[in-house]
Amino acid sequence: MQPIKPEDMGFWLFTQGSSIHLNHGKLPFGKAVDLGLNGLNALKIGEWQQQPFYLIENQTEDTRDYFSLREQLGEPQDYFNLLCRGVELNHFYQTHQFCGKCGGKNEQMSDEWAVRCHACGFRTYPVICPSIIVAVRRGRQILLANHMRHKGGIYTTLAGFVEAGETFEETVRREVYEETHIHVQNLRYFGSQPWAFPNSQMVGFLADYAGGEIQIQPEEIHDAQWFDYDEPLPELPPHGTIARKLIEATLELCQQHHDN
Repeated sequence: MQPIKPEDMGFWLFTQGSSIHLNHGKLPFGKAVDLGLNGLNALKIGEWQQQPFYLIENQTEDTRDYFSLREQLGEPQDYFNLLCRGVELNHFYQTHQFCGKCGGKNEQMSDEWAVRCHACGFRTYPVICPSIIVAVRRGRQILLANHMRHKGGIYTTLAGFVEAGETFEETVRREVYEETHIHVQNLRYFGSQPWAFPNSQMVGFLADYAGGEIQIQPEEIHDAQWFDYDEPLPELPPHGTIARKLIEATLELCQQHHDN
């Protein structure tokens, strides 16, 4: 990151964990000198509305008001993705101040998003953890689960992290079976979403039921059920999440199956 110049103009992103600073619901925008940003360091990470988008170096002592990144899910996707990029980069810089190879002090690179060790020259790049998320359809029904972290609340799709030496498709089959004992087939890539909590990348799939009866993994799942597309559904994830998009796409497939 570089020292902010008084004349620098643009959007300014402060982060704390997976929270961001907002002023009256908006990111600070304007000239650095007018916003009192002199003496801070920042990095341009993109553009929004044809204006520079700056990530400000993490502040250890900060009395600004911060709000969960999740509250921005309803914003345009490109904007939300920029926010995710900033949160993930600040998380990366904060957790990689020292070299994982020799323990030396890392420095931020100026030509790319990476850090380099002063002692051995080893470079480290932002850590992105791939995770699958999948909606499963059986005829006119969709499989939804109430996870332990949402116990008694939201029902959503199944998800899990990709393990070393595993394809996305293998992860889908493993996670669905581990959490519900259901077998799936006909996997189709749906889309992806950066998920800065703190550094995941959600890779979405649609899948069809292939066999098995629901047996939940009690450590992870509180409840899992098949729901008819035209019957009342439980509380669903918020709009803007890839989980909600997967559910809506699957419900459309359920209706098409019924109509045919």
